[in-house]
Amino acid sequence: MLRNGRNTFGWGTVILHWMIALMIAGLIILGFFMVRPDIDPELQFSLYQWHKSFGMAVLALSVIRVVWWLANRRPAPVTGFSPLEARSASAVHLLLLGLTVAVPLAGWAVASTSTLGIPTLVFDRLLVPHLPLHPSAKAEAFWTTTHALLAYGMGGLVVLHAVAAFYHQFIRRDGVLSRMIRSGVEKQ
Repeated sequence: MLRNGRNTFGWGTVILHWMIALMIAGLIILGFFMVRPDIDPELQFSLYQWHKSFGMAVLALSVIRVVWWLANRRPAPVTGFSPLEARSASAVHLLLLGLTVAVPLAGWAVASTSTLGIPTLVFDRLLVPHLPLHPSAKAEAFWTTTHALLAYGMGGLVVLHAVAAFYHQFIRRDGVLSRMIRSGVEKQ
């Protein structure tokens, strides 16, 4: 089933979740490598362009994911969740959803405020215009810090999210992780 059910996530949610998750993991790794001071400048430029390209892809998929989230029902919490667990899970999911949009937007703002004026050419094919922000060293520094802090915050929430999913799947054995792997197994 494509859409979410009462107790399961549909394939639309599952595919968007894992595509975005894998790309974010790659972006975080790429982000660490591209800012190394000992890196070859030509390689560094290329890594920045790949980072911007995948960042724009995450932004596009995340906007689709937000629309999908708004248009779909949310499966009921797994049986046995306390009210605090259900509220915490919901809050983390909402924060992650918001950060998957906010982090790439902050990255786009970095590129837009850079005094270098380097265009964003997604996968060497699609020119993405800069946001209507004034380029300056001060603005670029602000957005660079904002982008980094939001990314680290998202990374921390991703770790929390993954640990909670593994805990529920393998310690409590309540099938939380299975719902995001095996879509639509349950009858609606």
